[in-house]
Amino acid sequence: MSALITTPVGRMTSLARAELTLLGRSRGTLAAALFVPLVVPISVRSATKDMDLEEAGLNVGTVLLPASVGVSLLFAVYGVLVGAFVARREELVLKRLRTGELRDGEILTGAVLPAVTIGLVQSLVLVAGCTALLDLAAPKAPHLAVVGLLLGLVMCAALAAVTASFTRTVESSQVTSLPLVMVSMVASGIAVPLELMPDRVASVLELLPLSPVITLVRGGWTGDLSAYEALGAVLTALAWVAVGVFAVRRWFRWEPRR
Repeated sequence: MSALITTPVGRMTSLARAELTLLGRSRGTLAAALFVPLVVPISVRSATKDMDLEEAGLNVGTVLLPASVGVSLLFAVYGVLVGAFVARREELVLKRLRTGELRDGEILTGAVLPAVTIGLVQSLVLVAGCTALLDLAAPKAPHLAVVGLLLGLVMCAALAAVTASFTRTVESSQVTSLPLVMVSMVASGIAVPLELMPDRVASVLELLPLSPVITLVRGGWTGDLSAYEALGAVLTALAWVAVGVFAVRRWFRWEPRR
């Protein structure tokens, strides 16, 4: 058993288990992560009544499903991790972890695993629910949806660490995380699909962090993405992941902000 714990996988698993315990004690954060993504899509569905979806080759299911996944990524992964990183830093947990066997990458990976797992499971549940309740057909290009979801999980975890670097307190994390959440909700295809926007506007909004994730998930079900469009979305998402990783390595703070 001791040999297992001293391996990188064992150390990260142990840290993830401890982080999950701490997350379970924060009932407010856990409730927001679990239930907000289930409620928000209802408002998106009501908004679809005023949209001309058929002209864009969409329906309620292909609008609501990617929106549900996007909301889950924002609240269950990004929002949870911003607060968790700040809390562990201010409580000196991160500083103490660095004095042991754990490497920096292992600490960050172990810390994000519970939220990422919750986001993944919740997304799968939402997909199953949307498929059943909205009579949604099977995805025509499931590999695109899988790639989009995985990239979204990694991206949101990296951007959460970046946001935490500039956040002083747990209370202020709700404010510092708000810009990305609001911009993504309004302009990344969650509330209004980019297919319904003017081409020039859509071409700009496609560069936002969550836009390629929504595009890939939606394209996975519609099958309408060309190889060029799919590659562009993947490269945009990878670029944001790279930016996030670079920013974490450059600016992430391991000790309390004074």
